[in-house]
Amino acid sequence: MWERLREKLTILADAAKYDVSCSSSGGNRKNDNKGIGDSSNGICHTYTEDGRCVSLLKILLTNHCIYDCAFCVSRKSNDVKRAAFTVDEVVELTMNFYRRNYIEGLFLSSGIFKNADFTMERLVKIVKKLRIEQRFNGYIHLKTIPGASPELLTEAGLYADRMSINLEMPTESGLKLLAPDKSHEDVKKPLGFIQDTITQFKDEKKTGLIKRVPKFVPAGQSTQMVIGATPETDMEIMHSAAQYYKNYSLKRVYYSGYIPISYDSRMPVIGSQPPLLRENRLYQTDWLMRFYGFEVKELLNEKNPHLDTDIDPKLSWALRNMEQFPIDINTADYNMILRVPGIGVTSAKKIVQARRFGRLRSYQLKKLGIAYNRARHFIRCADSPYAINEPEANHIKGLILAESSSKYLKTPQTQLSLF
Repeated sequence: MWERLREKLTILADAAKYDVSCSSSGGNRKNDNKGIGDSSNGICHTYTEDGRCVSLLKILLTNHCIYDCAFCVSRKSNDVKRAAFTVDEVVELTMNFYRRNYIEGLFLSSGIFKNADFTMERLVKIVKKLRIEQRFNGYIHLKTIPGASPELLTEAGLYADRMSINLEMPTESGLKLLAPDKSHEDVKKPLGFIQDTITQFKDEKKTGLIKRVPKFVPAGQSTQMVIGATPETDMEIMHSAAQYYKNYSLKRVYYSGYIPISYDSRMPVIGSQPPLLRENRLYQTDWLMRFYGFEVKELLNEKNPHLDTDIDPKLSWALRNMEQFPIDINTADYNMILRVPGIGVTSAKKIVQARRFGRLRSYQLKKLGIAYNRARHFIRCADSPYAINEPEANHIKGLILAESSSKYLKTPQTQLSLF
């Protein structure tokens, strides 16, 4: 029996590795029922916000699927070993791995077998058993099955910390090319329903009319796009992401570089290098949109539809807009300081606070933690030398590239082995 369970785990853990949207921070479920586990510090696939390295049991309920998506290893036409857990097997595995301190939470997804409700019902049974029967308070990330009924989605949201549903391809045309049976509308409906329900629960809590309002998807929703399987530009990808952030208040959009897994003339051939550098640049752009006040049209447009590979998107924007620089670090507003290459959110806040006590000089900026060798080309401080002619963008780019070395590792991401 254990050998068969071990075989299932090998198959379904391996099939789950292509979904990168299991990272999360934001779970705040407290252990107030003398149960097992506590997700109050948040869960990330590698590190939490407080720096702890953690791991999730990341599996599929089954890799059987009624769909034949060309980019998916679990597509029905693919000749791979198939397996399926029972509800009790997933519960038992989760609790056993947790008690042995192998994991701190569960990421549970599934192929779709029979139909959406049949699959979603089993996912809900698993999380319900964990929460009620096992009193498990650890982090749970549950995948939403497109087409599942609102009743099942509501019940799932009462037990999961985060829910997500994959957009798959950035555009409808790209999705139709590789998965003609699917539609982005199938993703928008559950995203919208869960977001409306989250808002409803929050409103009920604010009114105070209901004594105890239960948690409903407290860590929010996320989605994932496969990058590089279809010919979308970076501009199209980020416009799509911005739309979903705005319309559905997503916590994260994940960008997964396509790993060639099939011989299909519509996609890159097997053996092609996954677009990991492009994936990294998209994450950097996403960060600038969410935390630095940038809009997609500032970073990407018809003239520049793709991100630079040799420099990050913030530096690229600054070099294209040299008329806005250099800024006086002692008088510029916070939002403009954020746009300086080499200055992050924390450093920008420190600068605004520190200059209240006097004009800042270069040695003080270095102590505040900015990347001074990069930022110095775009700022002026109290002891900056007077310059007659400002250097051109290409000259600055050359200097920065000469002084820096890439820390980006061109190695595929893997998930931790549990056995």
